[in-house]
Amino acid sequence: MKRIQAGIIALTISAAASAATTPGGIAVEHLGVNNTLVRVDGEGRYLILPVQESNDDANVNILVDGQLDRTLRVRLAKSKVDYTVPFDLTPYAGHEVVLNIVTTQGRSSVREAKDDVCWRNIALADTFDTSNRERYRPLYHHTPQYGWMNDPNGMFYRDGVWHLYYQYNPYGSKWENLSWGHSSSTDLVHWTPQPVALEPTGLGLVFSGSCALDTANTAGFGPEAVLGMYTSAGVSQVQSLVWSTDGGTTFNFFPGNPVLTLESEARDPNMFWDEANGRWVMLLAHALDREMLVFTSPDMKTWELQSSFGKGVGCQDGVWECPDLFPLSVEGTDEQKWVLVCNINPGGPFGGSATQYFVGDFDGRIFTADTDSTGAVPTKWMDYGKDHYATVSWSDAPSGRRTLIGWMSNWQYAAEVPTMQYRSANTLPREAALFRGPDGQLYLQSAPSPELTALRGDVVASVRGTGIGSRAKTYSLPRTNDGACEIVFDIDSRSARVVDILLSNAAGEKVAMTYDVSSHTLSFDRRESGNVTFSEEFPAVTVAPTFETDGRISLRIFVDRSSIEVFGDDGRFVMTNIVFPENPYTTLSLSADGGRARVENLKIYSIRQ
Repeated sequence: MKRIQAGIIALTISAAASAATTPGGIAVEHLGVNNTLVRVDGEGRYLILPVQESNDDANVNILVDGQLDRTLRVRLAKSKVDYTVPFDLTPYAGHEVVLNIVTTQGRSSVREAKDDVCWRNIALADTFDTSNRERYRPLYHHTPQYGWMNDPNGMFYRDGVWHLYYQYNPYGSKWENLSWGHSSSTDLVHWTPQPVALEPTGLGLVFSGSCALDTANTAGFGPEAVLGMYTSAGVSQVQSLVWSTDGGTTFNFFPGNPVLTLESEARDPNMFWDEANGRWVMLLAHALDREMLVFTSPDMKTWELQSSFGKGVGCQDGVWECPDLFPLSVEGTDEQKWVLVCNINPGGPFGGSATQYFVGDFDGRIFTADTDSTGAVPTKWMDYGKDHYATVSWSDAPSGRRTLIGWMSNWQYAAEVPTMQYRSANTLPREAALFRGPDGQLYLQSAPSPELTALRGDVVASVRGTGIGSRAKTYSLPRTNDGACEIVFDIDSRSARVVDILLSNAAGEKVAMTYDVSSHTLSFDRRESGNVTFSEEFPAVTVAPTFETDGRISLRIFVDRSSIEVFGDDGRFVMTNIVFPENPYTTLSLSADGGRARVENLKIYSIRQ
């Protein structure tokens, strides 16, 4: 992990005469049982704030020269410090800065309030150490250096760089202070942290949205501008426009924001340039109405409602969020169809959040979903694990690619998983395509992005072909990097009723996957995978259809320190599940029941850092 670059600023601050200045250059004044002023009397780039996750949020009002600049919500430590977060003082150089802090927890007296450990641990520093302190931080999945992360946002590709923005809380590992964090990559494998791109404004928090290149200068910000739309979430949810002229590092806020308002809750604008009709198209999630709204605009500033889609179709069990809409070719044909992505929470096939999608046609105004043999619009899932949500695609990807990434968690327990320095990772990037299933329906294929082969290190096991029966054949997983690996193999079920795939360690922790030949399914059981006690919703068995008819499947299994992603038949079926083993999995076991099967082309790769 990279350390934030050091810097020193001078703050011309004079503390009130009644304040006691600590040796660290911090003066603390207790005004009452729930109100404290913190003045900075020393020098340093960062004000280090101590956090205790079990505590309630405090309102930290940042006063600059006596005027309110912004308000943060931070779980300031009361009895112990779980970790610290930095507040960057650089923008306030040469100004007087005071933190007016209001806590919510009750105190019997000011004397009791003074005993909170946060007051003794607030400090000034020129650097903030982001070195990893988490045993479960993934080796090769994108994570924030620290803080909370959920939905991927605003992704675009330009000049060889993939830009990934995400819902981010820089001031704790719980949901709050929503901003757009930012990372970039030249290979979809290695990610470089960038400065926070968007922070809350007077209209509210920065919720999800999208970005695209405005090469035709339709918005008038210049032909090199990156345009962004996102939901400003305050008392109401409204849509705001931003633009960047430095390639997405910093953004300007359109002075006429919000550019779109509704009388009901709507969020997560996802827009693209419609070349055929010479205008922008935007999907907006009409969350509580469980539908997607389609708007068009010539300039990103004025929007006209064209249609809606979704009332009464698909899964209606949760709110609709994070849409996407894009065309794809049908495998093996010249046919082109459109895919409308709809993330829902709750209502996923195994509880909590998940990503559904619809295949159909789009004429620039109206999306019309395909129906099944009964005339109904079927419910289809992009991923059959519990930990795949808010999945959207990069705009302007090269060579006509449609590359997607998701949030690898579930709203049922995302805030309770056993990490603190950071929370949540992204899925591996995936390439979307369409194929026709045995039932004649079109389905979305999500194959691992080709760049991921660069992760492969040494081959630690290689078997051209072997028969398997009731007695398991075992193979050792890599010892390096906590067992992170990629496993690939083909299964020919032959006479077997089921084929079992087991990842385990000496402590008895295990993930059991079962290919059921007659039901054409692959299941994933994580009920004994390690630490499963932090949420009653976490222990689970998930099941994916395999879409095959001949008893043969191919698997690519990506194992990281706290996740397993299973891609079947080049992504025709996918399951993403997070796991928290107390010790890394060390063994792959393969067996069959009801007859003998055959495993071919087995390889286990270590992972390069």
